[in-house]
Amino acid sequence: MSLHYLPPVKPSAIALGTVFTQLGHTAVLAPLFGDRYERAKKTNASQNFLHSKEAKQGAVLFGTTLLGSSVQTYAMAALITTTGTLSYKGAAYLGTLVFFSTSLGATIGGLIGFGEPSTRPVDITEVVAGATSSLLDTVGLAMVLNWWGVRTIESF
Repeated sequence: MSLHYLPPVKPSAIALGTVFTQLGHTAVLAPLFGDRYERAKKTNASQNFLHSKEAKQGAVLFGTTLLGSSVQTYAMAALITTTGTLSYKGAAYLGTLVFFSTSLGATIGGLIGFGEPSTRPVDITEVVAGATSSLLDTVGLAMVLNWWGVRTIESF
């Protein structure tokens, strides 16, 4: 496989987008990290928290979301570069298209309660939080990357 098919993207744009996306993921995952910490404190009172199973799972979760944020940022920056998007309006349209193609089905399914037979009622706040997080990860990321600039000097 040759890497010359992948469009060049500024490393600073990838770093900025990764931080932006990671902050969004952290805001969504903060209750999960807090829950893991509390469970580890209760079950491992004699052990150090850093050596607990929950801490290791939390580190893996954080690492995978960091890697996923980097890949997602590169993909969005590559789309912006490849399509030649220069305006905020174009970036918003591109981000919205990515949102529709990746998250709209899950959002609508969550709103109407489609999927697994539910033993609990649909929690609208969870669906709205997920949709907001997805919009931030797609439209927001596209806008931030467009503002920062994603093209390297070689790509002009």
